[in-house]
Amino acid sequence: MITPLHRGSRRRVLRSGAVLLGLPWTTGRCAVKTDDSASPPRMLIISNNLGVLPHHFFPSTAGADYELTDYLSHLSEYREKLSVFSGMSHPDVDGGHSTENCFLTSARGPTRSGFRNTISLDQLAAERLGPVTRFQTLNLGVNVDRAHRSLSWTRNGVLLPVEDSPARLFRTMFLQGTKQETQQQIRRLQDRQSILDVLLTDMQKVSRHAGKHDRERLDQYLTAVRDLEQRMHSQREWEGRPRPAITSAEPQDIAEPARVFERLQLMLDMAILALQSDSTRIITLMVDAFATPRFQLAEEQQTTADYHNLSHHGQDEGKLAQLRDADHRQMKLLARLFAGLDQVQEQRGGLLDSTMVLFGSNMGDSNTHVNTNLPVLLAGGGLQHGEHHVFSAEKNRPLCDLFVSMLRRMGVTTESFGSSVGNLDELLPG
Repeated sequence: MITPLHRGSRRRVLRSGAVLLGLPWTTGRCAVKTDDSASPPRMLIISNNLGVLPHHFFPSTAGADYELTDYLSHLSEYREKLSVFSGMSHPDVDGGHSTENCFLTSARGPTRSGFRNTISLDQLAAERLGPVTRFQTLNLGVNVDRAHRSLSWTRNGVLLPVEDSPARLFRTMFLQGTKQETQQQIRRLQDRQSILDVLLTDMQKVSRHAGKHDRERLDQYLTAVRDLEQRMHSQREWEGRPRPAITSAEPQDIAEPARVFERLQLMLDMAILALQSDSTRIITLMVDAFATPRFQLAEEQQTTADYHNLSHHGQDEGKLAQLRDADHRQMKLLARLFAGLDQVQEQRGGLLDSTMVLFGSNMGDSNTHVNTNLPVLLAGGGLQHGEHHVFSAEKNRPLCDLFVSMLRRMGVTTESFGSSVGNLDELLPG
């Protein structure tokens, strides 16, 4: 039984709100599909929180005739479908590894006392676009410390935990439950809705008698309640609808964190399936290299140290060689991803032509904890590609300028996002 809260139960309300915000958001991210376009815009964002060795990533020349680096050579087949960016970062987002949660938010001062994150690029896009797919977004991860790291953050600065099991993700997207299981899920959603209704009413009552600071906190909780209500309502709409029919077999999870690149490959394959089936149009994927132990570079070759230790190489040639091998693996997986997307044909071309794939990192140079001159690569999406765009290495251009144009390509009307001061609309198709 749910007992209404009384006026003086301020602490209980705040505790209840905190519990509410800890609910598994991935279960409430479904929405009603309303757009049957053959080639709707899509977005897949991939970030490694230790970045890459910058010298081997950035071309030495700008423009369309830039010379491919040894890293980018793996992507040579897609040169005309990708853009490379130098001299971009988030202003006042520094503090080394503390910036990993700000890559898609640009929230300033992550090491400052009282820091609160802001809404991430993917969540703003989902919020503005509304319920067009079963899952408005998918927030995926490889080796992620789920309690502390995520690319996706709500408008209230709440971390959205990642899904790190390809098998569980597959079952969620494609396996249809029995009629009884569906009815049970609907009842569970209805029960949660009842709890939210009571909590919302009680919090509104308490808010009238709270001080300014408490009202601000309560307003944040109330916003979260309303958002969760909408998501749960959308999920109920989908529970009785059949899931997409596919021929792919359910994947087997890879248990060993040391097999980080095999794990990444498996999750990228799942991302292709999710986009191909139109289960979602917005995906984020964090590779938590910081939390990755000694890992496999090849079938019988393991690193001499964990990923983080390697990243602080101090110019040690042994560590640098291992990092180069790791970076090459990532670039090869990107090439494989592009090929996989390109092979999925739609009325207007391959899936890559409608999917923006952003690869980047919050770290410009992990060895020295530098958060400027971030490695950024954007491919696909039908954009005007084929160039190396170079901005000032001393006074970086806000990465959010690129985010604004990505949002516009997704159909989101906006003049700004985060720390943006402009846009890169020259990338948009004419």
